[in-house]
Amino acid sequence: MQKLNFPAYQFRFKSSENKISIFDRIRKKFIILNPEEWVRQHTIQYLIENKKYPESLINVEKLIKVNDLNKRYDIIIFNPDGSIYLIIECKSPTVKITQQVFDQIARYNLALNAEYLMITNGMNHYYCQMDYTEKQYSFLKDIPDYK
Repeated sequence: MQKLNFPAYQFRFKSSENKISIFDRIRKKFIILNPEEWVRQHTIQYLIENKKYPESLINVEKLIKVNDLNKRYDIIIFNPDGSIYLIIECKSPTVKITQQVFDQIARYNLALNAEYLMITNGMNHYYCQMDYTEKQYSFLKDIPDYK
């Protein structure tokens, strides 16, 4: 897999039926490795190892309803009170981060009302803080460390 714009992390891999899987420490199981999953696993490691978010507040790949459609988010971090702190959308390194990608996470956020948004393709990372009073967002250099 391609080197990403994240620190180097240690991962567990296994191979079966000519497919390589990577261990997801949040879902506690091996997941078939594809480019988007590679980005997702690096992002999870970044959140835990570098930003110090507790594993217990991280949720990966769950269904949500957006305008009566079933969608699947990549990563969510909850606040201890159960509200949503951060939504993360992961893309393959070959996918350019376009307005369409921002629109996708914005649609998810209509249902989730997160304080922060992050979009990454492993090479480029974008961070936003929501301002619901002014109905806008502002770009940040990084997401905050866990408090």
